[in-house]
Amino acid sequence: MAGRSSRERGYALYLIPGVLASIAVIVVPLVMTVYVSFTKWTGVGDPRWVGLENYTRLFGDTLFWQSFGNIGLLVFAMAIIPTLLGLVLAAVLFDYVGKKFGDRWAGLFRSGYYLPQVIPVAVTGIIWSWILHPSYGALNRILEAVGLGGLARNWLGDPDYALYSVMLVMIWFQIGYPVVMFMSGLSRIDPSLYEAADLDGATWWQRFRKITVHMIRPEFYVVLITTTIAALKIFGQVFVLTKGGPSNATLVPSYFAYKNFFEKAQVGYGSAISTVLTVLIVALAFLFLRLQHRSEELR
Repeated sequence: MAGRSSRERGYALYLIPGVLASIAVIVVPLVMTVYVSFTKWTGVGDPRWVGLENYTRLFGDTLFWQSFGNIGLLVFAMAIIPTLLGLVLAAVLFDYVGKKFGDRWAGLFRSGYYLPQVIPVAVTGIIWSWILHPSYGALNRILEAVGLGGLARNWLGDPDYALYSVMLVMIWFQIGYPVVMFMSGLSRIDPSLYEAADLDGATWWQRFRKITVHMIRPEFYVVLITTTIAALKIFGQVFVLTKGGPSNATLVPSYFAYKNFFEKAQVGYGSAISTVLTVLIVALAFLFLRLQHRSEELR
């Protein structure tokens, strides 16, 4: 017992650099942000304590509520749709492509779906800006070439279409992650379950609903929580594609905070936005973890 305790203390030493780095990079900036959110500060000089003034202003700001309305749609585009599509695609690749054409082809498709995740955000944003450009963009050119020129739009410059265009880009960007996660989950399912279902005459859809969805429930929760948090924190794609425009049609909380921090020099107000967003993310993460824990207890 004493030897085990000394080994555990020895292992703990290796955790110290990571803990110190986390404190320096996450905890300290978070505490400073919360403090600054109760002040009025331009980033130069001493902050002036104003109490809840920034939060009172925040909850009465129509742009703040508009940004949260936009982020709600982006959560749908980055979490709900990719999770559902990724589950179906993973099942098709695993059950059909992998068994009929071999694991190499299934792996090739999986890598193709995941490719947007490894391309830098700035690169993907620039590529989609070219594709959706109103004058020389590939999408409008294709529509004109097939006789549907009347459907051509200024996809990122029209307030009526900009947010939906960003949503489509984010579905494309995000879908590879659920596919990889779900295929990993499918690989741990006992093949005898599928064989028994086949002997009972179950269809592919019945096996999918009764076995696949049930068995990869842990991966489902992991994908849903991570994609939801990623959607709430989205910044880079919006910055590159639209910069929150046109007319704030694609404004999201993270970019709203950025504008107040760096463009308007309202650091206290920007910190209040960031603090509210952080509280929301932590609360949702806690809720998802509770739901996952309860689901595992009921199994």
